[in-house]
Amino acid sequence: MDLHILDHRLRVTSISKNGLVNFTHPLIKLIFLRNRTRCKFFSLTETPENYTVVLDEEGFKELQPSEHLQVESSIWLPLNVVSNGNASSSSQAVGVTKIAKSVIAPLAQQHVSVFMLSTYQTDFILVKEKDLSVVISTLEEEFNIYKEVGGESVPVHCQDVSSGLQKNGKEAIHPTVHPVLIPQNQFCVMSLDPDTLPSIATTLIDVLFYSSSPKEDTQSSPNQDLDCIKFFSFSLIDGYISLVMDTEAQRQFPADLLFTSSSGELWRMVRIGGQPLGFDECGIVAQISQPLADSDISAYYISTFSFDHALVPEEDIVSVTDMLQHQRKEPATS
Repeated sequence: MDLHILDHRLRVTSISKNGLVNFTHPLIKLIFLRNRTRCKFFSLTETPENYTVVLDEEGFKELQPSEHLQVESSIWLPLNVVSNGNASSSSQAVGVTKIAKSVIAPLAQQHVSVFMLSTYQTDFILVKEKDLSVVISTLEEEFNIYKEVGGESVPVHCQDVSSGLQKNGKEAIHPTVHPVLIPQNQFCVMSLDPDTLPSIATTLIDVLFYSSSPKEDTQSSPNQDLDCIKFFSFSLIDGYISLVMDTEAQRQFPADLLFTSSSGELWRMVRIGGQPLGFDECGIVAQISQPLADSDISAYYISTFSFDHALVPEEDIVSVTDMLQHQRKEPATS
């Protein structure tokens, strides 16, 4: 298989909910006015806590410094796995499952933290630029590695970058097993022809910037998180649009414009983390993706500034829940 280091240098940022009003103009420009900006990689995800915005350096210039904007200090590089033809051992599994064993687990063993962004079209594994030499030396046996330079794919070898494998030594640290939350929403993973984006502009602006949180049963306020979770993701990357939303939000959009896979599959969410996860811990993605890969269960995976989110097919949610409960009991009794 081929591993491509894409020609984007990315920043991971967070906009606070009460500070969104300060950023609506640049965000609308980045989403709807592609010709007014040179941004080629843009992703906006709303969670109950904040808005996570991942974007390249051109897009980052649009965001003015503010007390409402947090910026993770690292430069991140997106990696993309390209299968030679359809040489996947299982045609069923999609999303992060396909790359869990070959990319995510080896990087976790080398103490490399990753930030995942699954889209309708592909999966991006973001690694810190300073970790690139470790990434290449860890993965070059398994992959043909290419770096995109000005639209051309140039082969990369370990000796092309400064070596850094002494980072790990032999001892493997046991990653923290984070608590998970499984809300009741059903989610859709969809795409949209960029030319039809203006047709849904008012709906998209309403959902992103003006919608209130999902209706909650006031009688069950202690457990309201279990009922529904506010989650909406929009990505515009190299001209391709990807959307993740729950079925309640989906009903607000014209059905004929959004397209999904032929099966029209519904997904359930596993939200990882009891408190904000941070960016230096390793093995968070592997903790979820590895057991899913072992069971050949498809998954989309979206990291955000505070928490991680895995989407699994609705019919698999019971077995995934059992699997994760078993995993939590293994290292130590809770």
